[in-house]
Amino acid sequence: MTTPLTFLFMPESAYGPTNNCIGIGNELRRRGHRVVFAAEASWAGKLAALGFEEDLVDLAPPAEDAAEQDAGQFWKDYINEMSPQFRRSTLEQLETVTAPIWQALIDGAMYCEPQLKAIIDRTKPDVIIEDNVLTFPALLTAGVPFVRIVSCNPLEIRGDDIAPVFSGLPQEPRTEWAAFRAEYDRTHRPMWEGFSRWVQEQGAPALPDLDFIHSGDLNLYVYPEELDYTDERPLDESWIRLDSSVRQTDAEPEIPEEFLALPGPLIYFSLGSLGSADVDLMRSVIAALADRPYRVIVSKGPRHDEIELAGNMWGAEFLPQTRILPMVDLVITHGGNNTTTESMHFGKPMVLLPLFWDQYDNAQRVHEKGYGRRLSTYGFTPEELRAAIDEQLGDAGHLAKLRAAGESIRARSGLQQAADRLEALGRERAR
Repeated sequence: MTTPLTFLFMPESAYGPTNNCIGIGNELRRRGHRVVFAAEASWAGKLAALGFEEDLVDLAPPAEDAAEQDAGQFWKDYINEMSPQFRRSTLEQLETVTAPIWQALIDGAMYCEPQLKAIIDRTKPDVIIEDNVLTFPALLTAGVPFVRIVSCNPLEIRGDDIAPVFSGLPQEPRTEWAAFRAEYDRTHRPMWEGFSRWVQEQGAPALPDLDFIHSGDLNLYVYPEELDYTDERPLDESWIRLDSSVRQTDAEPEIPEEFLALPGPLIYFSLGSLGSADVDLMRSVIAALADRPYRVIVSKGPRHDEIELAGNMWGAEFLPQTRILPMVDLVITHGGNNTTTESMHFGKPMVLLPLFWDQYDNAQRVHEKGYGRRLSTYGFTPEELRAAIDEQLGDAGHLAKLRAAGESIRARSGLQQAADRLEALGRERAR
């Protein structure tokens, strides 16, 4: 038997990146390897319950009287404070949403740097894997292979002939690209310069221009070929696309039979663990679909007790998304990368209501590639939402295209491909 390797994962403290790492880590664990998570402290117990080791970090000083937090609470609280800004354009959000998020991430990286060094000393990993959007210098200076995972929209990997990241702008026309890039430079360069200096003080290389993260010895990104930008921005051989990364750790949902027996198409509605904190938006979508000829499964999120469902709906605070998606006919989503790629994995049409960060980029890409419909998140009417649903479900050719895409994506086995690459990298280092 070959010697087991130790893989140290550090995902961003949000459900999307953490679930992505859970999927890949579970495949490695299934092969007999040791998998350790240096996740944020609010994930305590939740990763161990899936069979992983936990060696967790705080991103800020714990409050003296703090009760046990929900997983990802750091970002739920932050996004709840920021949500009034989501009604602004993507250009305006650069200053009021995007730059403050970067600063919060930077503050967390600086705070947990000594903790990460101690974790690396304890765990002695063979490979370090980071699924985040900014550099943690301790992960780069550990003397073992470093792997970067991009589980946001791959516009994060910049290029002259692709739209600017976070813009939600179309590939054509390109008339607004220059103004967006100029505003990004204005609002982000001083912060980036300060972070790059600190990164170098910790012994890591300088950051690439206006990027907050380094590339790795191996770079994995999660995005289906059907939506990818490689024709416009080819990548070098260090970049490996995973068409999907669908975890297999979710439990089967317990959906009431009387709900499933109702007539009409089955729709899954989720704005993600962060977006669902916008209760007014949740209520707007629910009201538009209430008592209509649809059955709607609602992921209610952290403020679930403030959300009342109609008679044609069923939902809960948390739902096993990867078990529900194969069952449904259509997905209403915020355009988070996990939900977007998982919907494509199962061949499901989407109606997209983006809120912030890369969600606009995903919504635009799905729309312009013809796999779903993007709507104005705060400007849609109930009639427009229902028309978009009916349009997606009423086109047999469109549904056949999606089914074919899903079959192709599933055949490319993203989880196995990721585990193969990571295993090979660890074996090469162990020689």
